[in-house]
Amino acid sequence: MSSRSRAPRAIQQILRTLVVAAFVVSVVSVSFAGHRQFRNNAVGGVSIDTAGVLREPDIKAREMLLAELRKDIGAPARALNRPVNLRMISLRGLHAAIEDALANNLGVLPDEVRFLGGLQRIEWVVVDQQHNDVLFGGPAEGWIVDDNAVVVGVTTGRPVMRLDDLLVALRTVKPARDEGISVSIDPTQEGYRNLAALMKELKKNVRVRQNPRIAELNIKRAFGPQQIKIAGVPRNSHFARVMTAADYRMKRYAMALERAPIKGLPSYLDLIKSTRGSSTNMNPRWWLTTDYEPLARSEDGMAWKIRGRGVKCMTETDVVNAAGDVRGTGRKSPKAQQWADLFTQGYDALSQRDSVFGELRNLMDMCVVAALIEQHQLFEKAGLSLPRMTDPNSDLDIEDWNTPKTVDPQCSFVRVRGGRWVLTASGGVEIESWDVIDRSEVVPGVEQLRNRAIRKEDEAAWVWNVQLPRSS
Repeated sequence: MSSRSRAPRAIQQILRTLVVAAFVVSVVSVSFAGHRQFRNNAVGGVSIDTAGVLREPDIKAREMLLAELRKDIGAPARALNRPVNLRMISLRGLHAAIEDALANNLGVLPDEVRFLGGLQRIEWVVVDQQHNDVLFGGPAEGWIVDDNAVVVGVTTGRPVMRLDDLLVALRTVKPARDEGISVSIDPTQEGYRNLAALMKELKKNVRVRQNPRIAELNIKRAFGPQQIKIAGVPRNSHFARVMTAADYRMKRYAMALERAPIKGLPSYLDLIKSTRGSSTNMNPRWWLTTDYEPLARSEDGMAWKIRGRGVKCMTETDVVNAAGDVRGTGRKSPKAQQWADLFTQGYDALSQRDSVFGELRNLMDMCVVAALIEQHQLFEKAGLSLPRMTDPNSDLDIEDWNTPKTVDPQCSFVRVRGGRWVLTASGGVEIESWDVIDRSEVVPGVEQLRNRAIRKEDEAAWVWNVQLPRSS
């Protein structure tokens, strides 16, 4: 056969190889592959369109996504389906499972990898020098997809952890030390100026004052879209989406735009209805941040226990001048503090009913673990390297979501004694993981748990259950 007749076949073979290679590259994203057309309008209790506008979720899109996810995500294996107090994950083994999927499964990761074996919190971090490994673990169980298209525990309803978010935590840990990780949703300076001018008009206009609906429309029009600012993590990541959605939903509960799904958490407006003399140029600001006890560690620093509820709500009162400049006062309104305390006290229950708050706590756990590993050089002590997971330029890409940029004004108002309007709230989410790891103490018993958590020689799996003694 002549070279002339062989050439087309060779070209065809090259093209086939290129097509396969292109397909492999296209699926090295860790979750929800194939559902992008409507997942951004349904996941986590919010919708974010291609222009970055955040809104309430589209019901039809959510139903479509739910049907697809519940068809695609199967029940976990029996060992992973059982609720346990401690399930350990080998980072070395997890990395190997990812490598295997990239090499042999066209980059499609198994569900147990994508959802980190059903883990729901990280409470333990252990260095296993014998196996050149770092382990982490906590309570876990099997998983299902809830009505907000979030993968949650089958019995508790708490969100399970996602590999995609862990990749972000590991890859951004060094910049987080200096830059921090945060999101904020705030009115613009122009919006505040427009509002100040409008309030003067409202005081003169009796008809508008007597018609709250007209006042509300005018206020929202004056405010304009609120800006979403994200720092420390990729703006198009699931990680950023969770922080944004948690801040958004917290504000809706505070401003009586939506009733909290748990008892004991009234809106902030309910708390201030009997308050005299609220001022229109002073605005409560709430934000969610880390809330951990000092870390417990072994004497040699090879085992750590992460303690505490993980998240708390903070508040401060801002003052806005006529030019629209916002200044923190350092003071706390007693009613705003009361609402923040109620939110913090109810956080665990709320996480079971509104899964985005459980997802936020998962992010904070992961960031604390990433900072702990970095600060105490646990990878170096273990002799462990995880380039696929830790390198921002790895070909294991994080999932690409629509970037949140703006949201319609989240404002509400009520007439209080004295006749003044209460309007809107600012705030956000701050993950202060490096502050958490600055506080630790040696605690008896941590070393013993380390010995129990390390897998036995005959265990080849990257995830396994551990039977804890009753006292731990």
